[in-house]
Amino acid sequence: MELRHLEYFVTTCEELHFTRASVKLGITQPSLSHQIKVLEDELGVPLFDRIGKRIAVTEAGMILYKQSKLAFGSLASAREQIRELQTMERGTLSIGTLPGELNQLVTSLLIDFHREYPGVRIKVFGVEDIVAKLLQNELDVAITILPVEDDRIFKLPLYREKFYFVATPDHPYASYSEMNFEEIKTQPIIMFPETHRCRQLIDMTCSNAGFELQPLIETTTIDSLFGLVRSGAGGTILSKTLLDMYGYEELLAIPIQNPTLCREVGIVYHRDKYMGKAARGFIDLLSAYVKKLKQAEDPQVCDSET
Repeated sequence: MELRHLEYFVTTCEELHFTRASVKLGITQPSLSHQIKVLEDELGVPLFDRIGKRIAVTEAGMILYKQSKLAFGSLASAREQIRELQTMERGTLSIGTLPGELNQLVTSLLIDFHREYPGVRIKVFGVEDIVAKLLQNELDVAITILPVEDDRIFKLPLYREKFYFVATPDHPYASYSEMNFEEIKTQPIIMFPETHRCRQLIDMTCSNAGFELQPLIETTTIDSLFGLVRSGAGGTILSKTLLDMYGYEELLAIPIQNPTLCREVGIVYHRDKYMGKAARGFIDLLSAYVKKLKQAEDPQVCDSET
């Protein structure tokens, strides 16, 4: 089994079309088909189901595809380590975040990072399946909500924070020093959709309290959510980090109790992946930024109710 055979195979898996794969690889379609057949004969199993002009990856093919991706990722890591020894200032850094405020947190640091590492290409991906992407070596480092239940993943906690009910000064709850969680069901609420991790935390807390959250408006973007809240259309529930990042001083942040909503955010990466100078630099930059951000506010201790 040669690396070029695996390269041909992986490309065919991703294209699911022999002609498109051959064009991408720069070889003829008959030559690609022959090389795939050689690989299948060597392994003794079909790697593709050929249905007319369409193909599908078999179960055996999927096993080989996943392992091949890991192997190519390891080779790429080796090349990066060697290249870094030569230059110490080049390469690519792939960063994953959950969509939403964590993505915003990362992108807010990219200018400072670029000043420090001008020769490093940066790729930021907003993805939900962060662990899978790390294990498939598609990300160097990621920012997510802890805990992450996988021993292959290294976790570095960044901060714990509370969530607040956020509204304008003319909201009925504007004079409240704090509010009970169940009171949100009586108010017009603007929220992220159910696929959003923060929304899932809130929905789970609602379920534990015996009711279902019924938002007045759902929106996928942070800007539109803030715009709707600032217009007085309703209140929302947001993390302290997101409020601090946007800095809308006219909005009120009312603490929530019974229960307190909180989460822990951390940096994660594959334990076996080589962490280059750029990746370590980004982790240091993010850690310092969060530390500075948190020094400007009171400690946000999450209680045991969540």
